[in-house]
Amino acid sequence: MNQITISVEGVSFLAELNDSETAQKISEALPIEGTVNVWGEEIYFDIPVSADQASDAREEVEVGTLAYWPVGSALCIFFGRTPVSTGEKPRAYSPVNIVGQVIDDTEPLKAVSNGSTIRITRLTDIN
Repeated sequence: MNQITISVEGVSFLAELNDSETAQKISEALPIEGTVNVWGEEIYFDIPVSADQASDAREEVEVGTLAYWPVGSALCIFFGRTPVSTGEKPRAYSPVNIVGQVIDDTEPLKAVSNGSTIRITRLTDIN
């Protein structure tokens, strides 16, 4: 697994990318910087990666899931219910490719604002 750091609004989170083809494309594109969009308890932002929907893509995910949204070429970080959730679990708007997991507590993500700058780096790239 590939460890990464997610930094937004002065807070950093440790996460891991899995070994999927989509996660490898994301890893190769690092570092990535984007502008946060907040949708319920999900953050998503455009990234310079293009990938097709994976055969195991799904809508219902776990808290802390990192996913790639093929429809919008966006990285998604799920930390709670979204507007389309039917239960307590996060739910994506449409199927997403699971690319990793946040290792740290996701609770501080609830305070992140629309329009914030978010940066994803390899753990080894941090100064």
